Amino acid sequence: MVATMTEMPRSSSDRTPRLTLAETEAFLDAEFPQMAHGGPTYVIEDVGYGTARMRLLVRDEHLRPGGTVSGPAMMALADIALYVALLGAIGPVPLAVTTNFSINFLRRPEPRDVVAICRYLKIGRTLAVGEGELRMAGGEEPIAHVVGTYSIPPKR
Repeated sequence: MVATMTEMPRSSSDRTPRLTLAETEAFLDAEFPQMAHGGPTYVIEDVGYGTARMRLLVRDEHLRPGGTVSGPAMMALADIALYVALLGAIGPVPLAVTTNFSINFLRRPEPRDVVAICRYLKIGRTLAVGEGELRMAGGEEPIAHVVGTYSIPPKR
């Protein structure tokens, strides 16, 4: 097993990501292999301490009638991106789960890749609250705003 960044001693003010991008990808591949079913769909572009940028590679199955990216596809991207941002802060915790999630759809998405940019507002011992924006790839205007709360399991 490869040593991860989580094994290094840390101070409480250390904002170094707990996992690198490569470690995060390897963790998701091992713990959530179903994410890759049907080929690559979600791409992690950046992970930091409580931050993440991810891309949904939009395919026909992500479109709804009328040729727009479906709400469930955008919600899945946002949920995964918030989870990745949390992993960047707490390390590899497979049992951290979504306890609350809300999304406001702001604009009609075009049928092209969607990018999620997420950050955490607060990360406590048992709960973490984050938010994010979804944008069309290459776009500046948000197409959706998300807020999510994750439950962090106690350390064993």
